[in-house]
Amino acid sequence: MPDQTGWRPVGRLEHDGDLYRFWYTEGARKPGFRPFAQMEHLDQIYESVELFPLFANRLLSESRPEYEAFMRWSGFDSDTPPDPIIVLGVTEGIRQTDAVEVFPCPVPDADGCYLNKFFLHGIRWLPEAAVERTWKLYEGERIKLMLDLQNEHDPQAVAVRTETERMQIGYVPRYLAHDVWQLVQQCDINFIELQVARLNRDAPLQNRVLCRMHACWPDGFRPCSGEDFAPIPAGVPANCNR
Repeated sequence: MPDQTGWRPVGRLEHDGDLYRFWYTEGARKPGFRPFAQMEHLDQIYESVELFPLFANRLLSESRPEYEAFMRWSGFDSDTPPDPIIVLGVTEGIRQTDAVEVFPCPVPDADGCYLNKFFLHGIRWLPEAAVERTWKLYEGERIKLMLDLQNEHDPQAVAVRTETERMQIGYVPRYLAHDVWQLVQQCDINFIELQVARLNRDAPLQNRVLCRMHACWPDGFRPCSGEDFAPIPAGVPANCNR
């Protein structure tokens, strides 16, 4: 969730096929955060056979008329939707009533590589020409990552630009930026691919461009690591603290 420095992780949600589990991380101890309703104890592991209301309420109901379009924008089949956690990982579970965002912690794919999908962020803050350029994107179009070294608001920002005109069209989500910096610095440039997975012309700006990123998985690379990601409760399995 956002704070005065941009954002910080405050908890982790997992599903093993039978139970949903949620626990807080060290980021929740920092000033400004209040525990979620019905999850008041920072040192407890919460378990449920159903998705916790905090997260279930961030999923669009199947009865909503825009449900089919919303799933399509995210690259899912509304007739055979995946695990709700996977849906939340792409849609980010954003609501207008709070500042909570849900994001996935990447794991290596079957080939041991980095693979992730995300919606292009920050389009609405760019010049009109850049916004118009997003309308001309096409599925499969190669786009490029650019470390935004001179960004005054976020020194970890990673911009996204077109390959042909080298025009900036948005940003990598801030929750992925730190990991992307590591990948750009450790992977051969030929092993980092970013492309347009979907262009949703009928979607709002935040859901217009779905990107697919594929890269190497460097030795020692540990996404979602650092002090703020460390679990508070005792008893959290070691393999859950990536």
